Amino acid sequence: MKTVKSKITANGRGLMTNLEAQLEICPNTSNEKQGIRFFINDKMIEAKTSNVVSCEHFVVLANVQDGADAKIALIEHFMAACAVCGIDNLDVHFKSQGYEVPIMDGSAKVWVDLFNETGFQGESAPVKPVNNHFVFSYNNSMIVLMPNPNKTTITYAVNYNHPDLKNRWVNLNQDTNLNEIVEARTFGYLKDLETFQKMGISKGVTIENTVGMKDDGTYTTQLRSEFEPAKHKILDIIGDLYLTGINPLMLNANIFVKEAGHALHIQFAKNIEKSLCEQSL
Repeated sequence: MKTVKSKITANGRGLMTNLEAQLEICPNTSNEKQGIRFFINDKMIEAKTSNVVSCEHFVVLANVQDGADAKIALIEHFMAACAVCGIDNLDVHFKSQGYEVPIMDGSAKVWVDLFNETGFQGESAPVKPVNNHFVFSYNNSMIVLMPNPNKTTITYAVNYNHPDLKNRWVNLNQDTNLNEIVEARTFGYLKDLETFQKMGISKGVTIENTVGMKDDGTYTTQLRSEFEPAKHKILDIIGDLYLTGINPLMLNANIFVKEAGHALHIQFAKNIEKSLCEQSL
């Protein structure tokens, strides 16, 4: 099993609550795969699909077997970073009032950099390539997973009311543009920000951690790469699918996604989880 070499301390604010959170990210050197585990208020919450209690705007985990009286929010970027680094086992302890994983720069880059700087011990568990195809559709949205004998690729289609992102397809090719996916920041329509904040969410949004899409077809900040918001959707689905316990980047599969979001990602993950776990034994 692969974990980090030593403890990492990280601090930041939540994108939704703006509460400060302090994390201690600790190695888990068990020879058995225990996955990514979060600890808060003396409760353990495993990062798995059965613990997802909300995924409307972001993913929220709670230990449903323990009455769901503790929760961890916005875990998708952190989970994507674990997938990118091939981390199988990790224990994440919350040491403050905030229950959101800190948004940092709005992408997975800070987490990937922290993991790489700390180093790793152990090896990622081998996963057999996917040998079945899966299709999930709902209204105009669709997710398809098909075997690929060589590597995992992800193609994502978005259709937003923005000239750059109207009927736009973007791709992940791990050989060429994985870094562009890792550094792609979260995004949203600038016109919706005030409404969301009145609803009590998006309180931690800043120009540094969120790409705002403006009515005039521009953005609130310079993009890190072309079509950055669409690339962030690939980052999201990597993190969401890792809740199956199987690293989606190690499946050797072609994944095609059309106009989906966290809710569909999670539903698709639940639908394919049993089959993926059975073939990885």
